Amino acid sequence: MKFSKQRTVNRVVLLDVNEITSSPYQPRRQFDPKGMKELADSISQSGLLQPITVRSTETGYELIAGERRLMACRMLHLDKIPAIVEQFDDEKSAVFSLVENLQRKDLNYFEEAAGIQQLMQRCDMTQQQAAERLGKAQSTVANKLRLLTFSEPLRRRMLDAGLTERHARALLKLPDEITVAAALEHIVRERLNVGETERYVEALLEPAEEQEEPRKATRLFIVKDLRVFMNTISKAVSTMKLAGIDINTTKVEDEEYICYTMRIPKKSAYRTHSA
Repeated sequence: MKFSKQRTVNRVVLLDVNEITSSPYQPRRQFDPKGMKELADSISQSGLLQPITVRSTETGYELIAGERRLMACRMLHLDKIPAIVEQFDDEKSAVFSLVENLQRKDLNYFEEAAGIQQLMQRCDMTQQQAAERLGKAQSTVANKLRLLTFSEPLRRRMLDAGLTERHARALLKLPDEITVAAALEHIVRERLNVGETERYVEALLEPAEEQEEPRKATRLFIVKDLRVFMNTISKAVSTMKLAGIDINTTKVEDEEYICYTMRIPKKSAYRTHSA
């Protein structure tokens, strides 16, 4: 028996897999191959326990929720899939699809941020409205949206390296992409945890003048000490001359070194005095 679209609304029916197109509102961009195989194996052994959700279109059906389930069924070369058919317009379909996906735990943090942005743009929502719809604090939504300032290559590097959202948020403080890229490689190479990453970023952000001041102070201290040493040498030479020691001194100074040479004749240095 062939069901009409009108009669199948809000009911679980078997649909031809090839008649279903993916949702344009799907925030997920990556599907873990291992996870997909596990899902396909589960469906193969136990069947699809939760139907997908679709809406009818002029050319067939458009997926609203259940992208991974649909992909797993296609991996198994199944012809039919259980589905709930909803009568949603574009806006309601977008909201349902995005919210359903954003409430799942297996989106990475960049996909989640992109989904929130898409929800706001598609449905003309403010951050506060999106936060309320998703059951999150407005500050949480704002922090997640800031992650989208990273370029795609940086996002991919962070995910490939297994960095957490808190790692990424720490890197947001850096001023430009070149600095972020260099810091990112250091974090990955040294395997810094979140706390270490935050401290590392703070150290990078110290103003140059603050970093240079201690070095200037140290340098001045060394110069002062060096002058004391040079004066001590000069006084020692004067004392030796007053004692009748025939001492010759030369001083050569360049950009890197001060060379002080003293020449004392052995006869002058070791002569004995009669009583």
